Amino acid sequence: MDQALIELGDHIQGSLGGGDITAVKVAYGELIIGARREAIERVLQFLRDDAACSFKLLLDVCGVDYPDRAERFEIVYNLLSLNHNHRVRVKVSTDDATPVPTVSAVFSTANWFEREVWDLYGVFFDNHPDLRRIMTDYGFQGHPLRKDFPLTGYVEPRYDNELKRVIYEPVKLVQEFRSFDFLSPWEGMTPTLPGDEKAEEDKA
Repeated sequence: MDQALIELGDHIQGSLGGGDITAVKVAYGELIIGARREAIERVLQFLRDDAACSFKLLLDVCGVDYPDRAERFEIVYNLLSLNHNHRVRVKVSTDDATPVPTVSAVFSTANWFEREVWDLYGVFFDNHPDLRRIMTDYGFQGHPLRKDFPLTGYVEPRYDNELKRVIYEPVKLVQEFRSFDFLSPWEGMTPTLPGDEKAEEDKA
């Protein structure tokens, strides 16, 4: 299986050429291709139309955030060929400000997938026909799957009975001061847990 994927990777790299493909490798039984951001539409069209590839199904487009990198976001395209029973993963990278060309003209399913990546990571897709939020609420601030987004979020919604509508308030995390005595089994272990005194007496 790996040999067939290696040959397929060589075919893709040799056919496209021109620096469109930046990396080809087989890992964990899967073919992974790195592509230039500007060439992603051309690469995916080749993978769809070439007879040796025939990747007719775009299963998913997702994002990955690596905050330490200059181009912190990876956009990952997962494709499937039913004719050859092969899968391929294509990756491009970008930063906060640089858009990625949309592939919705090549695969119509990319429309909603790219909207999800925009919503959750803030990656802009150039020439997308309808790039707006799809998962979060109207007026949501930030992009919740970025590594620098706080786990609590910035605001919390609640229904206000007087106003008869949902309102948003800043998140408030209030915790009362606690003096830990380290005797409770939930706060720290001791040689004998509270309640075990009877067991020691029975042994005696």
